[in-house]
Amino acid sequence: MHRIQKIKAREIFNSRGWPTIEVEVTTSCGKVGCAIAPSGASKGVLEACELLDDDKERLSGRGVLRAIENVHKIIAPALIGKSVAAQTEIDSLLIQLDGTRNKSVLGANTITAVSLAVAKANASVRSVPLCTVFHNLLTSETEDFVYVPPVPMLNVINGGLHADNMLAIQEFMICPVGCHSFRESMEKAAEVFHRLKVLLKQYGKSTNVGDEGGFAPDLSSTEETLGLLSEAIGDDGECIKIALDAASSTFYKDGKYSIDGKLLNVNEMIDFYTAIIERYNIISIEDPLQESDWDSWQLITKKLSDKIYIVGDDIFVTNPKMIERGIRTGVANAVLVKINQVGTVTETIEGIKLARKAGYKVVISHRSGETEDVSIAHLAVACGGAFLKAGSLSRSERVAKYNEVLRLEEVFL
Repeated sequence: MHRIQKIKAREIFNSRGWPTIEVEVTTSCGKVGCAIAPSGASKGVLEACELLDDDKERLSGRGVLRAIENVHKIIAPALIGKSVAAQTEIDSLLIQLDGTRNKSVLGANTITAVSLAVAKANASVRSVPLCTVFHNLLTSETEDFVYVPPVPMLNVINGGLHADNMLAIQEFMICPVGCHSFRESMEKAAEVFHRLKVLLKQYGKSTNVGDEGGFAPDLSSTEETLGLLSEAIGDDGECIKIALDAASSTFYKDGKYSIDGKLLNVNEMIDFYTAIIERYNIISIEDPLQESDWDSWQLITKKLSDKIYIVGDDIFVTNPKMIERGIRTGVANAVLVKINQVGTVTETIEGIKLARKAGYKVVISHRSGETEDVSIAHLAVACGGAFLKAGSLSRSERVAKYNEVLRLEEVFL
């Protein structure tokens, strides 16, 4: 049995140039697992707490030295000597050590980095890819792994909190469906991405990119953007679908949604989505309504779930209890999964299990403040047929996730 011998944490930087925490777990046989916590900009109010220093004299208060201290003084003494294979036991202990509903004592960023580093150390000890460890947690040690490629969900036009433009919708994505391999999906996506860049230049629009690597042009409306994206897709419409992340809580205030120069109530907002679904080749809309309005989420799910995926992100925050509530009350038909929203690998796996059992589609997602860590690529492969939402085809912290799946595909095919 290989045990945890040492845990070390350090402060490094994410794709926004802000600090984040990296954790190394060293085992008794000398194998190492290293993981980095990402950070979101558009956060659900119920997601687990990212612990920052709040020292305004240093890095605008965004340092993570307190998180690092928690690793060295609280977590490491409790975990050293534990079997690196005991993921559920270790994650339960992390939850107990924190003792709060939202991981506010140790920090979800702290716990995420530790939990993932343990999983990676286990994979290293076993000489298997991380996706095998995730698959074993999702199913059983004796169940054979059957590779089903994930479907990339690439953010090619940024808006909302991810860009300095007037678009309310946060992400306009392309989704190559029905391909025989992940490589084929990425090739088709790349062709559309580069055609879109040419079109933007032709129309005199900026090809600068936003937080997640998608273009961030100054477009006037959702309709203009969807029209431009449809033009870039062209004859590939049978294969390339459009997905949206509305992140609607970011443009909701006092019972109204501010979008395209209009203020819409809930029913008008649902009508807006219905209209664009009829006009454009849309397969999925994430967070179409405000995150705490469960009644309206039920309404939009009843109206549109037979046409598209209604993806719950901020309303579920990868929390098994919230996902279970959504399933029970008929809210959404797909779940977005972000490990750091809930904090541990075990809780993330539990949420995925609940979603899959209920027939909900699973979308494995990055955060807007990302790093070179490719754990989510392995999680998407372990899920089999899930969507992988990792950003666009620019910025290496995004492309790294897609490239990792390409490598894994060579292993399993």
